[in-house]
Amino acid sequence: MENAYRLVVIDNDMVTTNQLTNYFSSHAVMNVVKTFNDGREGLNYIKNNQGSYDMIILDLVLPEVDGVYILDELKRLGIKKRVVVLSAYKDNTVLKNISNYNVDYYMLKPFSLESLEMRIKDIMVNSDGGRYTDHQKTISKMLHTLGVPSHIKGYVYIREGINLMLESNEITGGITKEIYPEIARKYNTTSSRVERAIRHAIEISWNRGDYDTMEEIFGHSVDYDKAKPTNSEFIATIADHLRYKNVCM
Repeated sequence: MENAYRLVVIDNDMVTTNQLTNYFSSHAVMNVVKTFNDGREGLNYIKNNQGSYDMIILDLVLPEVDGVYILDELKRLGIKKRVVVLSAYKDNTVLKNISNYNVDYYMLKPFSLESLEMRIKDIMVNSDGGRYTDHQKTISKMLHTLGVPSHIKGYVYIREGINLMLESNEITGGITKEIYPEIARKYNTTSSRVERAIRHAIEISWNRGDYDTMEEIFGHSVDYDKAKPTNSEFIATIADHLRYKNVCM
């Protein structure tokens, strides 16, 4: 597959590496070019063969050297490749640590192969290195810290909604009339499904997100202890926070 998006999989579980290899073996635009069950072997390959792959699918728990060590080495060496982390870890400290690296998605195990495929496609669509991609990375890191699972549709829809608010000064909270329809058109769905998926993602986030970050972002607009924010409040408040921090401008 000459024009395929090339994947390197580094995972402790041989079953996982075999499943991914088989799943993408006949894929039109994705191909697993190499798999490793050992962290050091995987690290050596991605350091010495940077022209042979486009994305790293990385587990955190590995023999020899773990996934965080590999991420640290990529950062130290200035190797800028797309990275999807697969892990059973749900700890907020781990999520915060991962957000310091160039990670495009953090997916919890167990996950569906179809869900992983969707996330890779999403990364491929936004891999032009432009301003939009920078927005997506910054927003993704924020959503990871807030505990929004990246394997559910609401994650993608929230990220897109925040990005739309940051990109356009003309959207002033018109989430129902402007943002929902725009997201629905992009992902070939309906506005009502977008609304439900976002609401579900916020409910999950409110139960597992980092408390300090929640307080920092929502403390002045939403009573954290009593009620979770509405979809509009959640998206608009994060967009305003990022604008104020000047990290997406």
